[in-house]
Amino acid sequence: MKSSKPSSISRRKHSKSTAAEARYKANLENGAAESTKAALKPTRHALESVLVYSKPAWYAHATTSATNHWFFHFGWDNGVNIDQTDDPLKFNLDDLSRYQVLVLNSTTNFGEDLTQEQREALMTWFRQGRGIVAVHAAAVHHGVWDWYASLVGCDFVADSDRMPARLVVDPAATEHPAVKRHAPELWINEEWLCFDRAVTGQPGVNVLLRLDESTFQPVRDKFLEMNAKPMGADHPAAWTRETEGGRFFYTAIGHDCRVLNTEFGRRHMLEALRWAAFETE
Repeated sequence: MKSSKPSSISRRKHSKSTAAEARYKANLENGAAESTKAALKPTRHALESVLVYSKPAWYAHATTSATNHWFFHFGWDNGVNIDQTDDPLKFNLDDLSRYQVLVLNSTTNFGEDLTQEQREALMTWFRQGRGIVAVHAAAVHHGVWDWYASLVGCDFVADSDRMPARLVVDPAATEHPAVKRHAPELWINEEWLCFDRAVTGQPGVNVLLRLDESTFQPVRDKFLEMNAKPMGADHPAAWTRETEGGRFFYTAIGHDCRVLNTEFGRRHMLEALRWAAFETE
C-alpha cells in the first residue's frame, strides 16, 4: 500500500509555490504586481539582496540617515534583504557577490574614497550581470572616476528649491514598470537637479522621465548668481543604461523620504531594483 505522505520533491514544490504566492501578495499590497500570472512567473534573477552605500565624499545630505532607514523598512515590506554601509572596505568581490544590486544613496563624488583595487572589484562585479541604482545626489560631482562618470553620463551643475514639477514619461518608455502606471505624466514635489548635459541618445541609455521646466524654477537663486543655466526642453530625471553586461538606473527622487514614501516613490524604487537585478525587462 502506497503511503499518502507527500514526497520530499512534492514538499519542495509546495514550499516554492507558497513562497511565490506570499511574495505576490506582499508585492500586490505595495502596488508592485501587474497580475498573478506575472508575479508567479519564475525568474532566474528574482530580487533578493541589496546593498545600500551612503558615504558621501563631498556634500553630505542631512537626510541620508533617514533615507537609509527608509530602505530598511522598504526591504522588510517587500521581502528583500537590505544591508547598509558607509564603509568602502565592502567593495571587494567576496562581499559584493552577496548582492544583486548596489544602491548609491546620494553618494556625492562616488569613488573618491575607493582604492583602485576597490574600484576594480566593483567593475568586475557589475560586469558579471549585476546592477547599480543611483539615487538623487549619486549623480553629483563624480569626475574623479572616469568609469562611473561615463556610467552616469552627465554631472551636476545646479538644483532647485523643493517644489512641484510636471514629469513626462518618454513615449518609448511607457511600458517600463518603473513608470508604467503613471504614464503619460505625473506631478512630484521634490528638489530637482540640473545637469551639464542630457543623457538622451547616449549608448545604452533609455530615458524614462523628463522634467517640464515650464512648470517650475529649475535653478535656485544661489546657482543663478553663479550663472548656472536650466537644461531646457531635454531635462532627464530618470534613466537606465545597459552596458558591459550590467544595468544602471538613475532617479532624481530621494532627496528625503517624502517622495520615496508615496505610492509612486515606493513602486518606482521597487521596479528600479527589480530591473537592476535582471528580474524584469
